[in-house]
Amino acid sequence: MLTKNIKFKQFKVKIKKKGISKYLNSLINEKNQVINSLTENYTNNFKRKNLLKYKKFLDFRVIGMGGSTLGTQAIYDFLKSKIKKNFLFIDNLQSLKRKKDRTKYLNVVVSKSGNTIETILNTNILINNSQKSIFITENKKSYLNTLAQKLKSDIIHHNNYIGGRYSVLSEVGMLPAELMGLNISKFKQLNNLIKNKKYLNYLVNNVEAILHFIKIKKFNSIIINYDEKSTNLFNWYQQLVAESLGKKSIGILPVVSNMPKDNHSVMQLYLDGFKNNFFTFFYVKENNSIKINNNKILSSNKYLKNKNLDKIIFTQKNATENIFNKKNIPFRTFEVNKRDEKTLGELFTFFILETILIGRALKINPFDQPAVELIKTETKKILVSDKFQK
Repeated sequence: MLTKNIKFKQFKVKIKKKGISKYLNSLINEKNQVINSLTENYTNNFKRKNLLKYKKFLDFRVIGMGGSTLGTQAIYDFLKSKIKKNFLFIDNLQSLKRKKDRTKYLNVVVSKSGNTIETILNTNILINNSQKSIFITENKKSYLNTLAQKLKSDIIHHNNYIGGRYSVLSEVGMLPAELMGLNISKFKQLNNLIKNKKYLNYLVNNVEAILHFIKIKKFNSIIINYDEKSTNLFNWYQQLVAESLGKKSIGILPVVSNMPKDNHSVMQLYLDGFKNNFFTFFYVKENNSIKINNNKILSSNKYLKNKNLDKIIFTQKNATENIFNKKNIPFRTFEVNKRDEKTLGELFTFFILETILIGRALKINPFDQPAVELIKTETKKILVSDKFQK
């Protein structure tokens, strides 16, 4: 077991130890705001009592891009059965029309810099002066900070030492989680996990295995996801890994493959195609799964009787693992037994620590994204010059 609620099978690969334990000890002990946000010691830049005035709201609209919303979406979808509020996420430039929406939203606008162009545009289109809004942004002069003051909205200061993709357990993810009615203290598990030798050993072994895959040119990290409610968890993971490690002509390409649907499309390639992939199987036990209607099952498929969808999905996962073993395809498996804040906090912590440690071992900075900044600068340059205006 990785923890009480997470059964774990690690990669079956023989590797030479690379001293990752030393990196881990150094990381945990250094003064790092990202690591601090994973602990119960972290102080959010908001007070719970100040959010009580928003208790009457049933509908929330979260506006942001990338790490500003992905972690919150992961929380909402993974724990939706516990949440009685409705959350809508605006996280792309879409064909939004100015139509009358009579829903009484509380808007939560998130941008670390306060100058994210897509967030500025969506805020401009969607928010009117009569709506209540909370802005989460750095404590500095920016477009969204100025707009929030103009609208007389609450401003929560985004920790300027925590980048978006690492911000899920800071105010960026915890303020919306508080509005969802979740227990945000239960997400903070690092204090407990550093005492769990098995958790830390699995973490170190997985980092060493992934470094081995990179060395032998296996660059594709394929997520075989058997839990529909975890799709956004792995969309968050995708950004975390790709943006943190894709530098200096190296990196890992994370691909989210949702099962069992993808059994009927890309599984053929995974099994018999090129061999530069390694895989993560992910499954969450569903206690209230829909049962098969026995009366409608034809005799030719009577083996389906008395089964529920969760049993069938779990069987499909096990069958796929068996075939991967026979073909010597490298994979690891997470099996989640309980869907709650503690479990999700343990998963967030594992993936964040794993990503940072891989970056440290590869001698790259896992916290910046210099190439993305080039596109932002070029976009602004073209817009300012009106080069493509009709």
